[in-house]
Amino acid sequence: MDTQKFVIKQISIFSENRPGRLAAIAHALGEEKINILAFSIAEANGFGVVRALVDHPEKAHDKLQSLGFNIAFTEVIAVKMKDKPGGLYEVAKILGDAGINIEYSYAYSGKEGAVLILRVDHVEDAIKKIKNSGAVLLEKSGFHG
Repeated sequence: MDTQKFVIKQISIFSENRPGRLAAIAHALGEEKINILAFSIAEANGFGVVRALVDHPEKAHDKLQSLGFNIAFTEVIAVKMKDKPGGLYEVAKILGDAGINIEYSYAYSGKEGAVLILRVDHVEDAIKKIKNSGAVLLEKSGFHG
């Protein structure tokens, strides 16, 4: 199985947690015509981490880095889950039973249904377990243009 087609490049943007920083990020991406498909924000000790799936991650990286933002790429996977009670449990159980740790996640509900974005400690094993369970993984081609 070609697991790499399911590995999605997430961009993480590290910034001071202060007014206007998210607007600056969104404006810079908008200027470059980069679409934000999903994102989350976490805060710790006065700094924020914006994790985002964008349609052109390399272009986003270069633009934001040129503006002085500290940027990193992370590999994540996207699992289509049932948009009803118990949908998250089914995915979390597959990974938990396999001894795969979920480091963080965020979700969205859109035209494809509910989708869970996952950062896990063993990406290839997670992909195989999820595929073998019959659950649906979204391919990176659906995120990166």
